[in-house]
Amino acid sequence: MTAHIDPDRQAWEIFKGLPKDEPIQMLNLVRVKPLAEYPEGHPDHGKGLTGLEAYRAYGRTTAPIFARLGGRQIWAGKPQVMVTGPQDESWDLAFIAEYPSSDAFIAMVRDPDYREFVQHRTAAVEDSRLLRLSPLAPGEGFGE
Repeated sequence: MTAHIDPDRQAWEIFKGLPKDEPIQMLNLVRVKPLAEYPEGHPDHGKGLTGLEAYRAYGRTTAPIFARLGGRQIWAGKPQVMVTGPQDESWDLAFIAEYPSSDAFIAMVRDPDYREFVQHRTAAVEDSRLLRLSPLAPGEGFGE
């Protein structure tokens, strides 16, 4: 099984080519490692932090950047069971983050402080999925 931690170059180019001046939502599915793996030299290396603790550190440290750029978390849920789909794709965290534009998301990932703090995420994550969504007003039926 291939782990997905960061976007690949092709997906990033497609992301950047989509409309930039409208709100976007990002569906996040995250599986954390039992034990975070910080590189030597990082202040948290060897401290025995769990993946969840490291991911929470990522969330706490990047929250001010996320908020400054107009981001907000609009939904979060605790995954329980994969009812339809591969059973080996279990997730520890699921949430949707909303940004005022894709430029805001790009500004976040390029922010020098974010680039420092994202080391917590890298240490924490065993596998993840990140899906860009265009917000829609829900209809009356499922999927409308």
